Amino acid sequence: MYDIDMFDNNASVVQSLHKANRVVICYIDAGTWENWRPDASQFPSSVKGKSNGWPGEVWLDIRNLSILGPLLQHRMDTCKSRGYDGVEFDNVDGYSNDTGFPLKASDQLTFNTWLANEAHKRGLSVALKNDPEQAKTLLPYFDWELDEECFNYDECDSFVPFIKAGKAVMEVEYDLDTSDFCPQANKMNFNALKKHHDQVDAWRVACR
Repeated sequence: MYDIDMFDNNASVVQSLHKANRVVICYIDAGTWENWRPDASQFPSSVKGKSNGWPGEVWLDIRNLSILGPLLQHRMDTCKSRGYDGVEFDNVDGYSNDTGFPLKASDQLTFNTWLANEAHKRGLSVALKNDPEQAKTLLPYFDWELDEECFNYDECDSFVPFIKAGKAVMEVEYDLDTSDFCPQANKMNFNALKKHHDQVDAWRVACR
């Protein structure tokens, strides 16, 4: 499986990966605004909040689907038209961060459920990205889980319901040694690996 950026990879890239018998996932940032994206100018200041800690990124007001909905639907349409098999929505846990908006857990559940339903309307599988506190509630709407550093932060038990439901858990660690998490990841039937954090390149060490 390859999880690659939608804006950086067109249909020809997806086709070449399919020829190599790879599943291709479309990465979309749904919860933050990124100033370098081609559609960045279409996001009004009213939905842009505080920085999420990464250069050029700020949290979005996910309560405002009247504005965000069409923009995200267009991104999903692009994923579909380029032949992607599924979609990963990033930054879908704003309610647990200092976004600049009074987001509640219920706001996040509404937004994340909407994302999953819209992806399914387009025939795309959909991953829940992180969001451990809501994973069990969102399980019926998402096809698999993609988590970062749950062993480092002692959050992995939150994703066991996905495994019990026959849904995959893809897990990545950045700082831990593979010996510190791979044995437990394999025992839990997680598909885990170690990758670089600051530079998301092709380097990886898989647990199995």
